[in-house]
Amino acid sequence: MSTEQDIKDKYHGAPLLSIEQLAEILLRSKDGLRLSLCGDNEVSRKFLPCKLKIGRRVYFRTSEVAKALDQD
Repeated sequence: MSTEQDIKDKYHGAPLLSIEQLAEILLRSKDGLRLSLCGDNEVSRKFLPCKLKIGRRVYFRTSEVAKALDQD
């Protein structure tokens, strides 16, 4: 099974992940992930291209998150 399919199965086929869901996948706290995304580091370079803002909310594209995780 692919990483993308695993994530979609866990989150009921959602094409977008909230920051809370991404933090859960990465085994980080929500606030810790937010701080990491604000800086210039490996985490921000890997996951900021997956980011999508809808209004004031921040989401991450599931397919791009899976690709970023598979690159490791």
